[in-house]
Amino acid sequence: MTTSVDERVLDNPVWAALNGPHAHLARRHGQAARYPADVSPFAGVATRPEDSLWSDLARITDPGETVALPGWDVPPPPHWPVLMRLPGVQFVGSAVHGAEDAEAERLTPHAVPEMLDLVERTRPGPFLRRTITMGSYLGIRRRGRLVAMAGERIHPPGITEISAVCTDPAHRGQGLATRLVLAVAAGIRARGEVPFLHTVADNTGAIRLYLALGFHARRETIFQVLRAPATTPGPQQAVS
Repeated sequence: MTTSVDERVLDNPVWAALNGPHAHLARRHGQAARYPADVSPFAGVATRPEDSLWSDLARITDPGETVALPGWDVPPPPHWPVLMRLPGVQFVGSAVHGAEDAEAERLTPHAVPEMLDLVERTRPGPFLRRTITMGSYLGIRRRGRLVAMAGERIHPPGITEISAVCTDPAHRGQGLATRLVLAVAAGIRARGEVPFLHTVADNTGAIRLYLALGFHARRETIFQVLRAPATTPGPQQAVS
């Protein structure tokens, strides 16, 4: 049995999340919204933004701070330098049911130092001190040490991203990533939602895994990281 969802929210997933289930985490001004800097570097802009979008984004971003606009391929103005631009692939798991895993431990904020250490060793993508507030995270331990994890990140209405999928190099080849992706997916499906995920286009190993698990490639996308202007245009205004 598959679960249907309006996949159009994935055309602009960060904006949909920050104006939906993640509204409590959002910093918003006009045409722009973003997560707090210690939660995620991700920002989103309105689907049909006006010319004010860059000044709106500047008002919720510290001068000189980096900000990521996943899926947004509009060239920024010169005073927003592009630090990184990577092609990626977006996958949706409408037919992925997941599977609970008895060994998967629900990670709490007390585990954040261990999670940050694992991320430093494996580089799965942005994971910061308060990223854990975005959703549920599961981990597997060996002799008490956290060696693999995966969790929930961007959360548009009805659909939740699986992210931070990583395994310590010494424990790869044991299927831990597969088990955790399925366990996280099971939690998403238990809420009546659909899992989705992203990977960079050259991560062929991850792409093979996600296709084998039943995810389908929905679209090619872009991960763009920018640096905010060194000065903020005009006086600061209140943001929600």
